Amino acid sequence: MSAAPEPSPAASPAEPVHVSRNYLNASYTVRSWLLTVDHKRIAILYLLGVTLFFFLGGAAAVLFRLELMTPQADLVESETYNKLFTLHGIIMIFFFLVPAIPAVLGNFLVPIMIGARDLAFPKLNLMSWYLFMIGGVFTLWVTVAGGVDTGWTFYTPYSSTYSNTYVMATAVGIFITGFSSILTGLNFVVTVHKMRAPGMTWFRLPLFIWSHYATSLIMILGTPVLAITILLVALERGLGIGIFDPKLGGDPILFQHLFWFYSHPAVYIMVLPAMGVQSELVAAFSKNRVFGYRFVAYASIAIAVLGFLVWGHHMFVSGQSLFAGMVFSILSFLIAIPSAIKVFNWTATLHRGTVAFDTPLLYAIGFIGLFTIGGLTGLFLATMAVDVHVHDTYFVVAHFHYIMVGGTVMAYLGGIHYWWPKITGRLYPEGWARFSAVLVFVGFNLTFFPQFLLGYLGMPRRYHVYDAGFQVLNVMSSAGASILGVAYLFPMCYLLWSLKYGRSAPANPWGAVGLEWTTPSPPPTYNFVETPIVTWEAYEYPGSNPAEVAD
Repeated sequence: MSAAPEPSPAASPAEPVHVSRNYLNASYTVRSWLLTVDHKRIAILYLLGVTLFFFLGGAAAVLFRLELMTPQADLVESETYNKLFTLHGIIMIFFFLVPAIPAVLGNFLVPIMIGARDLAFPKLNLMSWYLFMIGGVFTLWVTVAGGVDTGWTFYTPYSSTYSNTYVMATAVGIFITGFSSILTGLNFVVTVHKMRAPGMTWFRLPLFIWSHYATSLIMILGTPVLAITILLVALERGLGIGIFDPKLGGDPILFQHLFWFYSHPAVYIMVLPAMGVQSELVAAFSKNRVFGYRFVAYASIAIAVLGFLVWGHHMFVSGQSLFAGMVFSILSFLIAIPSAIKVFNWTATLHRGTVAFDTPLLYAIGFIGLFTIGGLTGLFLATMAVDVHVHDTYFVVAHFHYIMVGGTVMAYLGGIHYWWPKITGRLYPEGWARFSAVLVFVGFNLTFFPQFLLGYLGMPRRYHVYDAGFQVLNVMSSAGASILGVAYLFPMCYLLWSLKYGRSAPANPWGAVGLEWTTPSPPPTYNFVETPIVTWEAYEYPGSNPAEVAD
């Protein structure tokens, strides 16, 4: 891979000093960070924010897993338990899983990967971070003030009429945060369309970009539906307008349609960026072009489109017609096809490559295993005859976490480790990182696999008092959660340690291809001293099949 230089628009004669200056070393003042429009700094601000929310959401999970170690309510009362799992769901979904990869890795890498100096709208990018944090502050205030007990789904009419907790404040926080997602998606779409380097055609784009482009379409089209739904809940709760409450002439099933129309595509807001990270890791550590590159790229778009057509499989027991249930069941099976294409193609890429088992690849392999289990169990839930029996049991909880945590968090950690030298200019201790990756995988399976068995045996989710026959599996799950919690703390410790004591990272410590690896570590403020001209195919590793490179 090589880049033919030409005069860079990012390096005008009037400001050459800015181009060569490192974005981390340019200024350390708080004001410079809070007013920055550098996409890389904004990504780091997001990193700090989502890390805070991750550990807050995890703390709530620790408390209710401790409660579930015994069949009776020994630690917290039922109302407190409801508030804990609601807080856990709201924080982890809206303030970690949805923004983590797009806002942190996407913000940092999308411009560099396509040869741009920044995102299309730098000030909107900074505004999106402020909106994210403002929404998070509302949610944290709710926690301090007394919490909310509706569950993260806010099902009506309980949320709109009957709950005596802080539903309105929580709704405001989520409503504000939704605009952060919309602005981020808009920024990515315009950037990919308008700011690609010369020669960077659509089928020379990294699959990381394809995944973020598809995710951005969902953000732009789906998030307004959630915002409107939350607004309608607020109107019914505040003004008594009959929208969802049957006593006021409303329809509670309407809320479910509106909520899941966004919230199932939101699953792919979390998973599609993870798939993009996965493609980069598999290619880099097998030193091989991603097998079936175009199929994987098209699969991202297919997932984004089909994701809007399957919301009804969450409502098989809600009273919708049998015919509607059959249609949603078939569509839910169809969306498994592009996901399966990606898994098979990643596996084929590894099979044909020269594999190096560094930490990022360990997370990538963990992703394949956990995501596959989550996807296969999703087919059970897409089958009406099975879903009726396991609906609202721990089977659903396990499936969801294998997709969201086993998929998104594994890819997020893999991506953080892969691009950490590029982001910070420092290397982390590889031995501790490998140990942590294995521990995360073990702890995760011990936490959530017993929940499949609990759900199959009939234990309902959201219950904190349960039959004594379920205790052994719950103790196993809580023990796994303790291991998983420790495993998540390890990366934070050694990555922070590396900032001061880690060895300086070269520009390309992994021997990877891609424009981000042609810049120094960390990159200069405007990414490239000279605008690259792309004359190579994506993932053009030495030894790649020439016919496959040409596709």
